[in-house]
Amino acid sequence: MSDFLTRRGSLWHFVRRVPAEFAAHDGRVIIRHSTRIRVADDRLGRRAARVAEKMNEELELRWRSLLANQSQGNLTRYEEARRRARMLGYDHIANEQLLSSPIERVLERLEALVAKGLVEDKGARTALLGTEAKPSFPLSRLFEEYETAIRDETRDFSPDQLRIWRTGRIRAVAQFVKVVGDKPVTAITESDGIDYVEWWRERFLEDDVAAKTANKDIGQLSRMLKEMSVRRRLNLPDIFKGLRLRGEVDHSRQPYDPDFIQRQFLAGDGLASLNEDARLVLHVMIETGLRPSEVVNLRTGSIFLDAPIPYVKVIADGRRLKTEDSAREMPLVGVALEAMKLRPEGFPKYRDKATVLSATVNKYLTENNLRPSKDHTVYSLRHSFKDRLVAIEAPDSLIDSLMGHKTYKPKYGRGPALELKLKYLQRIAFAVPGTAI
Repeated sequence: MSDFLTRRGSLWHFVRRVPAEFAAHDGRVIIRHSTRIRVADDRLGRRAARVAEKMNEELELRWRSLLANQSQGNLTRYEEARRRARMLGYDHIANEQLLSSPIERVLERLEALVAKGLVEDKGARTALLGTEAKPSFPLSRLFEEYETAIRDETRDFSPDQLRIWRTGRIRAVAQFVKVVGDKPVTAITESDGIDYVEWWRERFLEDDVAAKTANKDIGQLSRMLKEMSVRRRLNLPDIFKGLRLRGEVDHSRQPYDPDFIQRQFLAGDGLASLNEDARLVLHVMIETGLRPSEVVNLRTGSIFLDAPIPYVKVIADGRRLKTEDSAREMPLVGVALEAMKLRPEGFPKYRDKATVLSATVNKYLTENNLRPSKDHTVYSLRHSFKDRLVAIEAPDSLIDSLMGHKTYKPKYGRGPALELKLKYLQRIAFAVPGTAI
């Protein structure tokens, strides 16, 4: 049930207090809206919860828009002051910097205002005397400002991709504020960067946090600060320059042995109690090497079971692919073909929920002793697929095409045809359960 859902009389209502950060922009203290759903018709509040979540999303979007408009207004005034100063033949200098300059520099600007008859012109005074402050904002709003500024870069994300993208960055900002305080972003110093990295170092030493995790967090903060420094002309210091935790180790996922896959995942009953959709997704991954997100987002328009060579087509379709080379056509063989025959419209249960699928499968594999090591995960099936192709000496260019890897090489021609892909996939296909191995 939604956190903001409550019963009032015979109806479910959405009720939420205006957060302190938005109080200056929304005069209401408590917001109440009826979902228009009767309690008698929705005893557990499930339908009403979905309505309440939608109301909450729209409300938060409006609040963020109000903050963005305020920030944009500050930026517009600042840019206008810079433009006006240039028109009058001067660089725009902040007032505090101007006052610390030689007195002659200040007098020159005052005389220019008098000579041009602009003493009563507030815009001209602001421009030449630098009294319009640089547009700033508290650190706690760094992500909101950043998200608004680069919204063009995330426009093709699916809802789940956007959720994942937002979560880590919001968490990074919150942790940074906790360590250095919610100061104006223009007040951050190199000392703040050192303090934050040292905070991560303590966690690395005491809590067994991976250096890779810390460096990813630091990298995200660094990118956000650099982006806002450029876009808002804040001239922020590069507080994380040269500051990364050493000892980062990339633990590669271990591939499953083909014999293990055949005995435990296919011929045996190892996956018998896993829900059918998840089991069929694994079957598709085993024979195609597709990423979990690529399998669960297959739709009717990208599944071609009646073609001379049955195949699926990985396309963007409402989400961003990992790389441009991820878009590809994959013949269906063995258990993958049988799985797609059972799901000719794809996997709506897990559509745009690859993280849920992975969590479900990895938990199942752990509980059923189907992970030979901690480095074996659902993604290991993709690594196994590549190893099987290497074992039959498939050409590197074909392997890259089948895996959807970014090659950084010039593209010539259309790439491997379905017939060639099929030839190699048939050579590594597993025996379908119920047939002779």
